[in-house]
Amino acid sequence: MTDGTWITLISIAVTILFMLGTPVLLIIFYWVVGCSFVMGLTLDNTGSEMLNVFKDGFALLAMPLFILTGDLINKSGIAKRLSDFAYSCLGWMRGGLAMAAIGACGLFAAISGSNSATTATIGSMLHPEMVKGGYDERFSAATAAAGGTVGIIIPPSIIFIVYGFLMNLPISDLFIAGLVPGTLMVMAMMIACFIICYRNNWGFLITLNPWRVFKTAVGAWLGFFAIGLVLWGIYTGKFSPTEAAGVTVGFCIIVGCISYPLNKIMRNDPSVPVDEKSLSSMVVVEGFTPLEVPSIVVRSAQITGILAPLIAVSVVMQQILSLLGAQEVIGGFVTSMGGYYPVLFTAMAIVFVAGMILESLPVTIILAPILAPIAHSVGVDPIQFAVIFLVGASIGFITPPYGLNLYVASGVTGVPYFRLLRYATMYLVSLVFVWLCVALFPSLSKTLLPGGGIFEFLSGMGAG
Repeated sequence: MTDGTWITLISIAVTILFMLGTPVLLIIFYWVVGCSFVMGLTLDNTGSEMLNVFKDGFALLAMPLFILTGDLINKSGIAKRLSDFAYSCLGWMRGGLAMAAIGACGLFAAISGSNSATTATIGSMLHPEMVKGGYDERFSAATAAAGGTVGIIIPPSIIFIVYGFLMNLPISDLFIAGLVPGTLMVMAMMIACFIICYRNNWGFLITLNPWRVFKTAVGAWLGFFAIGLVLWGIYTGKFSPTEAAGVTVGFCIIVGCISYPLNKIMRNDPSVPVDEKSLSSMVVVEGFTPLEVPSIVVRSAQITGILAPLIAVSVVMQQILSLLGAQEVIGGFVTSMGGYYPVLFTAMAIVFVAGMILESLPVTIILAPILAPIAHSVGVDPIQFAVIFLVGASIGFITPPYGLNLYVASGVTGVPYFRLLRYATMYLVSLVFVWLCVALFPSLSKTLLPGGGIFEFLSGMGAG
């Protein structure tokens, strides 16, 4: 048989394995090893190429650190405080608790940078409360899944780090470019959430109480500080994204370890007045002991241990596809569309279809090096295309048949996967609308960048 026949058979075999539920990492690895043998490439070559990904990838060090940050803020109770603040602001509207879950996803994403961590954390915390509040359990789980999509768009973002590493783009610029689109995604999902809840009369309303808003805001101050610390450091150039991740991890560990004994002392000391104990519970989060830190690190390492090999083996897969001429085939097809918008929308369609069957990481590693240069050749700004590409990849998290966030939400809530699809559709429509807006209006991605609209406005103010 010819090499082409062997590669076709290998591709069919791994597709069958994928349909049977084999992990994506093993699917790509089997395909890479099989194609390497067919093409005469040694396993030594595969191993060295995988090692080189991390040997030269300083930017990738931010990935495990931001994963650890997400686990630390969840364990310390900061994530719960952010959720309480979101509910105090939105609970007076129909569907307020569900919208608060989406808002909490946005706030959590601004610290963790992970879609699955965002879905799992917010879903496990707020799904039981939503069900108690009269929401349909399928809708509640779908809301957590949809809210988690902003985990890779609102900075810091693990996938932006990977994209910047692959395409040699400034990761800090990518982070800043994701702010406005990520915020629009949250707002669009909140609108969709309100419409669904209003039509079904779901949710109990609470009075908008300024004191409660202030109280929960004070209680969440550590979360706001962590968000501000990351954005300030990256935006002003005080430290790189990798350094920002390290600083945030250090901050969260210090806060968690200090808060635990403070809480214990304040709550158990009979000499402390009740009003001071109440103030302490507002300001000081639950925290954790130093002995718990290793277990938190181990949990984060387990997630990193899944993602890191996937990045490495996907890079090798990209090289094999290049040798097979896949880049030329896909590139030729996209280029044949001709013109700015035909090429852009064709690239978006390819990303959308790929996101339906693959996780965002392999989609990014395989397709970004092919599509980004073509988009740039017709005049699409590289930073804008990065945001367009990754917003499209994030939509794949709630798009069947793969829909990673749907699986995560199903796992943490106990609602079967296929029962979530009905209510995920409305959120999917709202996200596609934002995606099109990001593609049609470049200013949405570039406004906050140096030379963007806000900077030009402020410069004009200073000149005046």
